[in-house]
Parts: sequence; C-alpha cells; structure tokens
Amino acid sequence: MSKVTVVGAGNVGATCANVLAVNEVANEVCLIDIKEGLAEGKAMDIMQTAQLMGFDTVVKGVTNDYSQTAGSDVVVITSGIPRKPGMTREELIGVNAGIVKNVANSILTYSPDAILIIVSNPMDTMAYLALHALGLPRNRVIGMGGALDSSRFKYFMSQALGCNANDVEGFVIGGHGDTTMIPMTRYATYKGRPIAELLSAEQIEQVAKSTMVGGATLTGLLGTSAWMAPGAATSFLVESIIKDQKKMIPCSAALEGEYGYNNIMVGVPCIIGKNGIEKIVELDLNAEEKAKFDASVAAVTKTTSVLHEMNVI
Repeated sequence: MSKVTVVGAGNVGATCANVLAVNEVANEVCLIDIKEGLAEGKAMDIMQTAQLMGFDTVVKGVTNDYSQTAGSDVVVITSGIPRKPGMTREELIGVNAGIVKNVANSILTYSPDAILIIVSNPMDTMAYLALHALGLPRNRVIGMGGALDSSRFKYFMSQALGCNANDVEGFVIGGHGDTTMIPMTRYATYKGRPIAELLSAEQIEQVAKSTMVGGATLTGLLGTSAWMAPGAATSFLVESIIKDQKKMIPCSAALEGEYGYNNIMVGVPCIIGKNGIEKIVELDLNAEEKAKFDASVAAVTKTTSVLHEMNVI
C-alpha cells in the first residue's frame, strides 16, 4: 500500500492529486489545506470522476488535520501564495518560508520517513529551507522545478520542429527562475538526432529563451501561476519514487561537491527512485555551460542567503 500527501489544495496541488489518482500512482492520496472545506471539496470532485476515468486510487481531503497524513511515503508541499504578475520569486520568500517550515514540521510528526517534494516558490530556496530546517538527509528533500522546466523545454522544441513532444529529449539545469535556468540545447535530441542538425542556431536560441520565460509567459496570460503542467510534473516525479522507476529527472538537489559546489540546492539531473534522489548525474559541461551554471548558482545562493538574513534557519 502506498500513500501520497499533497499539502495545499489550490490549483497546483489539486491538479497533482488528480493526476496521481487518474494514473493510479498510489493507493491513497491525502489532500490537505488550511482553508475549511477546500481540500474536501477538491477530493470529492476528483473521486466523482473515478467511475468515469476508471481509477481505483482513493483521494480524501482534510482541513488542517495532519494526523490524517500519517504513513505517507511521499509528501508534496505546494502551500504558499502563488506568484502574481510582476512579482518575482524572491518576493515570495518572506511569506512562504514560514508556511513551508511549519508544514514540513507537521508532516514529519506523522510521517517521519517521508520523502518531501517542494513545489512552493521560490522553489530552490524553499527546498534548501526544508532540508536545513529539518535536518533530513539530502536524498529525502527534492525541489520539483527541473521536471517542469524540462517539460516546457521539450514542448517548445516540439513546436519548433513540428513534431510530437514525446519524440524529443531534453532537460534543463540550474535555478528554477526566469533568468537562472539553463536549457541544455547541446544535449537535446529528436529521435536520437541532435537538434543542431535540424534547427538553425537562431531557432535553438528562441526555444531556449521561450523555455526560460515559460512560467512568466503563462502568469501574464492567466493572471496567476500555471497549474496544469506544474501539477503533472510533480506527479511525474512522485511516480518515479513510488514505483522505483529510477528515471533521470532534473531536480533541485543538495550538492555535496558535485559540479564543484556545496551547501546549495540547485537543479541538476538526478536518478529518482524509492529512496528519493539516489544519484546526482554530473554532466561534462563545456566552458559556456559552466559559466551559465556558475552564474545560476550565484543567483540562487543570493536568494537563499535571505533565509539566513531573516533568521529563518
């Protein structure tokens, strides 16, 4: 029997719970929120599609009762305020840090062995906060961002190539931010062929640029943060843990010497299995990629330093 808790029944959390249920990733999904009735309503709505979609996963919603999350294998933390138009991820720190810290502590009271997936923004910083505030081993705290950014990268590649997105491979490393993520175009392929053989340098550059502003573009269109792809990307990550799939998924991970860095959480390719982050894959970066990665780490470090300045950790 497997159980997943999703903290926060807003758009991202509810979408994640729905995808987990439809794909029967776990036997039970617990959706929890601080707002009275919200998680219960979202869970009931999802469950009323069970006979229509043909799934057997049980989704239940609860209001602020963490005892109901007991025994969770994986816990997804989406709680916090969403980014609004014109709002930077950094501006979210003051509000979301306290929320994430309190939620994580409550979760571990009832599920001390759970693997935590952090979705709350600014994601790399919130993942760092959870890791250091709770004192967990690094394999058990994962920042989701790279999974989402990589999916967006593959979408924009498929649009440029005029092909099915399932036929392209590509990933993004670095911080989960508009100016810090690094679409790894040199490693991107279509049916095994490097995209450099199929697209012009200008087209590849545009794909990378579109990927980097993918979240901001949707925020501008929707008036709030996106939720369909973030929810699905989170479920994708959960599934690799619950089913021990050992997929290579870019995630925000705590570096301990990898890529020449320590005491930072930033997006890198990881092997994700039943133990969470089971291996960090070190890429052979060229000079240009290394310079971009160094700049990304510096930016994430600057944002994360706010936690120390605020005495949150």
